[in-house]
Amino acid sequence: MLDLVLKITDLPLRGSDSLATDRLVTAGGGFNAMSAAARQGMAVTYVGQLGNGPFADIALEALRHEAIDVAVPARDDQDLGLCVVLVEDDGERTFVTSPGAEGTLSASELLSVGIADGDFVFLSGYNFVYPAIGAQTITWLRQLPVAVVVAFDPGPRVLDIPDGILHEVMARTDWFLCNASEATSLSGEAVASVSAKKLLELTGSRGVVVRSGALGCVAAQAHGGAFEVPAFAIEVVDTNGAGDVHNGVLLAELARGTDVIEALRRANVGAAIAISTLGPATCPPRDVISARLAASF
Repeated sequence: MLDLVLKITDLPLRGSDSLATDRLVTAGGGFNAMSAAARQGMAVTYVGQLGNGPFADIALEALRHEAIDVAVPARDDQDLGLCVVLVEDDGERTFVTSPGAEGTLSASELLSVGIADGDFVFLSGYNFVYPAIGAQTITWLRQLPVAVVVAFDPGPRVLDIPDGILHEVMARTDWFLCNASEATSLSGEAVASVSAKKLLELTGSRGVVVRSGALGCVAAQAHGGAFEVPAFAIEVVDTNGAGDVHNGVLLAELARGTDVIEALRRANVGAAIAISTLGPATCPPRDVISARLAASF
């Protein structure tokens, strides 16, 4: 969907007015992770509905600019949705979402997309929050070959996903990717390393990654225990899309065959650079991340 990003000092009181100091209209939602992966050299395809209208035009141009393929023909009866993003001075963001064509994907459209062994499929919790698209997506997921690598980020509305659907998706997930708050909600554990290991019992046949903002991230693997990867310090401007950037960089590196710790280190650097700029899809190219890593170590 599209993001309308407004930079403000503080959230306005109910019934009051607030003046934005900056603004941005850009492709958001799933585009954040896709563009991050594409900028690391990964071949990326958007398996979703674009619809038709001025919002869809902006999104399509953004996808083309990143050389991201579109797998599903657009329908004419609805435009993409819009997310209003209020970004405060400390970088915290607040969302108001109005869904659109991206939530109307049909079973036949999904089944028409060719998925090969070794491909990475990235799923968001938003694919399962809304009942109509959730039913279509879980049916499609059941038919994916075992050799397809499934990554899943449940997102901030994880508790709105029906329990049966959530547990089934987690059981099929190879890489489970979430933030510390989501990990605590699902595991009941407040310590990231403990929650990561507990979530590994439910999902993540390859691994679980828990992002903890300025603390970096924690990962757990079946044969390696839990380990921490420290964050990359930088001045925060906008945290919108930071988790998406982290996911996109991580998955692109894993697909490339990069060692997990190195992939997470690169994801931390990519997310840090991204939050130093206003907007959600601000992941740097792979060579920029490499240069920052070289300078840091």
